[in-house]
Amino acid sequence: MPDQTSQPVVTRFAPSPTGFLHIGGARTALFNWLFARGRGGKFLLRIEDTDRARSTPEATQAILDGMAWLGLDYDGEAISQFERASRHAEVANALLDAGAAYKCFSTQEDIQAFREEAKAEGRSTLFRSPWRGADPATHPDAPHVIRIKAPQTGETVIRDAVQGDVTIRNEQLDDMVLLRSDGTPVYMLAVAVDDHDMGVTHVIRGDDHLNNAARQMMIYTAMGWPLPIYAHIPLIHGPDGKKLSKRHGALGVEEYRDMGYPAAAMRNYLARLGWSHGDDEVFSDAQAQAWFDLDGIGKSPARFDFKRLEHLSGQHVAHMDDAALLQELSEFYRTTQKTEFAPHQVELFKAGMYCLKERAKTFPELIDKASFIMNDRPIQPDEKTAKSLDSVSRGILNELTPQLQNANWSREGLEAATQSFAEAKDTKFGKLAGPMRAALAGKSVTPSVFDMLLVLGRDESLARLSDAATPLPPT
Repeated sequence: MPDQTSQPVVTRFAPSPTGFLHIGGARTALFNWLFARGRGGKFLLRIEDTDRARSTPEATQAILDGMAWLGLDYDGEAISQFERASRHAEVANALLDAGAAYKCFSTQEDIQAFREEAKAEGRSTLFRSPWRGADPATHPDAPHVIRIKAPQTGETVIRDAVQGDVTIRNEQLDDMVLLRSDGTPVYMLAVAVDDHDMGVTHVIRGDDHLNNAARQMMIYTAMGWPLPIYAHIPLIHGPDGKKLSKRHGALGVEEYRDMGYPAAAMRNYLARLGWSHGDDEVFSDAQAQAWFDLDGIGKSPARFDFKRLEHLSGQHVAHMDDAALLQELSEFYRTTQKTEFAPHQVELFKAGMYCLKERAKTFPELIDKASFIMNDRPIQPDEKTAKSLDSVSRGILNELTPQLQNANWSREGLEAATQSFAEAKDTKFGKLAGPMRAALAGKSVTPSVFDMLLVLGRDESLARLSDAATPLPPT
């Protein structure tokens, strides 16, 4: 393997802008980001937009938005591969001048005829151009491509940090086209030139690119460039072991954003898809950057597991700093609901985050748990909860409210007041909790009654209890 250890680490993420940021691409970006950031190196972004028919500004923006949400910051400006086409052609012509490439005048009909004849004779159908050793003096004035002279004997060994040594017989390599007849560069040439010019030391990408490495290495070798270290990551599969697709669920990172998973939880989960550090499951960005190494990447495809993602998400919600959690929650609410939390709701979230974030796996779950904050008076109980506000329950609330009005507004004071009231009524607190939940939140699944009383405060809590004690007029 080439010695890149003395150089500052430079990695890159190079997506094609033909749609959303795929969850597999997001993991590739994350691995590159973690590897570079953990070593004080650079993480670069290159948009591989040479396919002009499929590349769109909207798709490019979707990639940038997805990376921004995930928190994967890159160094410098994003590079457009298409805008570097003249540099790619320059390298192809340099190889031509050096005798490492040649002009090929074979037409598509010539190539098809070659393959049909080879097939009929039982030979390899890999095209061998008659122009490889032709005297330039015999070249016609006709359209042509530029092909690289691939090695025809021996072996090419891809020294891969994940897959190990991968050997390819050179007789399986064709004289790859570098420049098309219209002068435009092919993808293989563009990738190799860009990676070299960007100073990329480690090419970390999906193992569907493994065979491409041998072809791109031909360009490095012919130009006398040092090879990068390759690390080809197994792809992500669905729970059924098949390649991840739409039938398994969401594929784009923006879908996970809109489902309300915290970005930190997605980073944590994606890091664990195919990479491990001992038995560690839940970890911070700082830990991931310090621990991440290519040695920890497995050779088998990882399986996407929604339950595991939800578990990790819940862990991150529970342990996130309250202010940071509120900021991310507010952004989620703004994005999905196209509106903001009201100022008084923000204050209540600040006061109540301690009891809201426990056991909430996603932002929608947290907001649902915060219905007592989100709902304004008069509280309209849902159909199920309204059943707990019968005439007996309303009478109990009517008697309880004055008792609470005189209570010390602390957990101990409120617990003592309700317990004393329950004993006087020869009942259990559980009989009071249902009507109180209905009065305070309008729902049956909420934080504890005492948490809601403390977060809402004396005046608002008593007002809601009083409202519930008096039946609402029919609407």
